[in-house]
Amino acid sequence: MEKNKHFKVIEEALEEIRPYLKADGGDISLLEVSDDLVVKVKLLGACVGCPMSYQTMKNGVEQVVKKAVPEVKEVLAILE
Repeated sequence: MEKNKHFKVIEEALEEIRPYLKADGGDISLLEVSDDLVVKVKLLGACVGCPMSYQTMKNGVEQVVKKAVPEVKEVLAILE
């Protein structure tokens, strides 16, 4: 699977979790899928600084991404 195809598949997978994030006033943006399949995302809105954001990443975002592309090594939240 090509890198761009990984990006598209992961973006589509994030659509599954996006409604839950938006329900709490947050959102997510896919920033990058590296050649070694490390995914970088940015949490937005109410998700920024939320004490539950780690759980959201591990039990929500990372699971959805790895279900879509099992080869993904890691999903990182980038703080900017």
